[in-house]
Amino acid sequence: MAVERTLSIIKPDATKRNLTGKINAKFEDAGLRIVAQKRIQLTPAQAGVFYEVHKERPFYGELCDFMASGPVVVQVLQGEGAIAKNREVMGATNPADAAPGTVRADFAESVGENSVHGSDAAETAAKEIAYFFSGLELVG
Repeated sequence: MAVERTLSIIKPDATKRNLTGKINAKFEDAGLRIVAQKRIQLTPAQAGVFYEVHKERPFYGELCDFMASGPVVVQVLQGEGAIAKNREVMGATNPADAAPGTVRADFAESVGENSVHGSDAAETAAKEIAYFFSGLELVG
């Protein structure tokens, strides 16, 4: 399996509960390395650009407002099969369906406030990483 990079976002519901360290420990315990990280506050417009793929979906406005409701931690995870590994560690979008021990099973408050975001494919990861980070910020 190839070494990959993927974007991870710790969402406002998790940052407001001070869960960044606990969530990062799950990623690191799974063999993923954090090679870039920063805490930022998105505007609704910035969240809208990032989640543009969902623009036609009924939850788009609510998602953008939620992502701008508080600080987020954006980070790049690296490792063998990082995209699939990150998605495994995150768990199912609906915390009720997430496997025990996953981020969403342990920390998500609802389907909408599900604590984390992760890229779903290599092409998406490249685009999402470039949205938040310059090449100089990726170290590891």
